[in-house]
Amino acid sequence: MMESMDLFAAAEEGASRRFEPLAERMRPRTFEEFVGQREAVGAGRFLRKQIEQDAIPSMILYGPPGTGKTTLAQMIAHLTGSEFTKINAVSAGIAEIRNVVKNADEARRYYQKRTIIFIDEIHRFNKGQQDALLPYVEDGRLILIGATTENPFFEVNHALLSRVRIVRLTELTDGEIVHILKNALTDTERGLGELGLTADEDALSAMAGIAGGDARIALNLLEAASNMLDTGEKTGGHITMKELQEVAGERVQRYDKKGDNHYDTVSAFIKSMRGSDPDAALHYLARMIASGEDPVFIARRVVICAAEDVGNADPNALVVAMAAAQAVQLVGMPEGRIPLAQAVTYIAGAPKSNAAYMGIDAALADVRGKRIGPVPIHLRDSHYKGAAKLGHGTDYQYAHNYPGQFVHQNYLPKGLETAHYYKPTTNGAEKRIGEYLASCWPER
Repeated sequence: MMESMDLFAAAEEGASRRFEPLAERMRPRTFEEFVGQREAVGAGRFLRKQIEQDAIPSMILYGPPGTGKTTLAQMIAHLTGSEFTKINAVSAGIAEIRNVVKNADEARRYYQKRTIIFIDEIHRFNKGQQDALLPYVEDGRLILIGATTENPFFEVNHALLSRVRIVRLTELTDGEIVHILKNALTDTERGLGELGLTADEDALSAMAGIAGGDARIALNLLEAASNMLDTGEKTGGHITMKELQEVAGERVQRYDKKGDNHYDTVSAFIKSMRGSDPDAALHYLARMIASGEDPVFIARRVVICAAEDVGNADPNALVVAMAAAQAVQLVGMPEGRIPLAQAVTYIAGAPKSNAAYMGIDAALADVRGKRIGPVPIHLRDSHYKGAAKLGHGTDYQYAHNYPGQFVHQNYLPKGLETAHYYKPTTNGAEKRIGEYLASCWPER
């Protein structure tokens, strides 16, 4: 009787799997099925060895969506034979943590099993919730695996960070995404293999491009495109750009992540801001937004342009660009287009200077290519015991003790005393900077 019930339960489970999304069904179960993240868990890597030796540390998996954080946590639990409890930081509280600890104590006492607690979006845990985890992570009662898309060094308490290992996961490449899609097409157990479907290479590449490194998005697109096929009761069917167009809309028509059009548009966007044409800059911004370009990628280009092409001619340009980049991540799209447009038009309308950019490159060229002396002795740190005996800082002249808060003394190391890297333009606010520096260092 017990055996028949087990068979019925297995059949019921198999039937229910059919109704799960393709992305859920295709989660890798072993490292052989796991695609990407070679730097983190490739053969021979530290974490891979720890897992294979059943000696896993507590860790925080940090990376963009769809890169395998939840999958990796479930794999670790399965491969190590550990109990696995998943909670979401948005809805979980301290009481739930204590309940997990109680169950973990029982699993260890009666079944000699460790417990992995997987906390999705761990950056949303407040200080009290994070502190509640500390004693149990420290004494080994819980193996913590946290997942976050936010920088854990900014979002997680230092006390907790000191007890875990940070594992950085990166966006999957388009090639890796295509590999995952092909696996899903041919897998007869969990994928679409029983349907006998095929797909055009350009359709799979377009799915990868739209997904932007997120395997879940790509698999959702594949599943939706397969549902567009009119195969009746027979197996077989071929997915083309037509089906993908139906489920993804205009993004397929215009998006070309690795093609010339993508790079040409980005190039034109930056050159339009540099060339002080806000209308052209907005046009190319609109192209990228309509194409489904990652708004964070756009924001990064705007920030770089503010520093590289406006610089000190208008220092506020970088402030506006950084504020726009933060706003995009806070509000998302489509609202994010508004702060992006504000930053783009500000930068395009600002006076231009690349003096800071040229200056750091010139300084780097000297550091990398010339024999340079040590830091001048009068500029060295003098705050530790014994520094004065070495002469460190003893002849340093404190600028605020002199008229105009300036005193003429040497700051550059031997061999570079006459080096001149920063050459201010006469544009915008940089004109005033140039005049001040010229009065300080007329010999330059």
